[in-house]
Amino acid sequence: MIETVRAVSWGAMKILQSYYTGENQANLEVNEDKKGGPVTAADTAANHYILEKMQAAFGDDQFGYLSEETHQGTEPFPQDWVWIIDPLDGTRDFIDKTGEYALHIALAYQQRPVLSVVGIPEANKLYYAVKDQGCFVETQDGDIQPIKLTPKSAEESLTLVVSRTHRDQRFQDLIDRLPFGDRHYVGSVGCKIVAILEGQADVYISLSGKSAAKDWDFAAPELILTEAGGEFTYFNQEPVVYNRGDVRQWGGIMATNGSSHGQLCEQSVAILAELDG
Repeated sequence: MIETVRAVSWGAMKILQSYYTGENQANLEVNEDKKGGPVTAADTAANHYILEKMQAAFGDDQFGYLSEETHQGTEPFPQDWVWIIDPLDGTRDFIDKTGEYALHIALAYQQRPVLSVVGIPEANKLYYAVKDQGCFVETQDGDIQPIKLTPKSAEESLTLVVSRTHRDQRFQDLIDRLPFGDRHYVGSVGCKIVAILEGQADVYISLSGKSAAKDWDFAAPELILTEAGGEFTYFNQEPVVYNRGDVRQWGGIMATNGSSHGQLCEQSVAILAELDG
C-alpha cells in the first residue's frame, strides 16, 4: 500500500511542479474558494490525479476519501479506513513562489493515522511512514534513508518553527511567553514538520482563533513526525482525532522532536488560562 501511495505522490508532485515553474505555470488560475482561501488549477489538477489513482487502486467500499478540494458536509465518513488528502498544502506559498509548499496523503484507521506521505516538491523529497515501522525520506533518484529524532536536553534552547504571517494576537502572546531561543520561519504545515525532521527546528504549535487548521493539514505530518520519534498531541496531551465530521481542529496542538513536550503543553495551557482570564 505504501509503495502505491509513494508512486501516486511522486506523480502528483510532478503535476504541482508543472504549475509552479513548468509548462503549466501560465495556467495557474488563482481564485478564492468559498472559505476565503486561495485555490488554483494546481490544487485541482493534483487532487483529480490523486483521487483517480487512489480510487482505482483501493476502491471506495472500504475506504473513504477526505480531500480538501472535494470535502462537503459535516458528517464523518462511515468507513473505518479514511484517506485524508491535501494535494497542495501551502497554496499561498505556492502562489508567492516561496517554495514552501507540500503534498499530504494519510490513511487513518478509526480516526488515527496509520500510513502517511508528505512530499516536498521543491526539495524533490518524499517523507513517508507506516505505523510502528519508522519514518523514511526518499529522494527522486530512489535513495531511501531512515529518520530518527534525538530530543534536546533540558538545558538546550529550543527553536520554534512558525509562519511568517497568519498569527492573531492571542497566538503571538502565547509564543512570546514560551521559552524559545529562536524562531525559524517556514510556510506550509508539511514544510514545518519537515523542518523538525531535518533538525532546523524543535517545536511547531497550532492554535485556533476565528478559524482553525483542518484534518488534512495535520494527519500526514503527524505520523511522519511521531514515527521519527517526535510527539504530536493536543495541549492536553491527548491524541489528535480525525474524521469527526467537523474537519476543523479547534484548540491547541503541540508538535515537537520530543524535547520538553509535556512541559510545553502544560505551560501553554497555563498561559492561555491567564490570557483568556
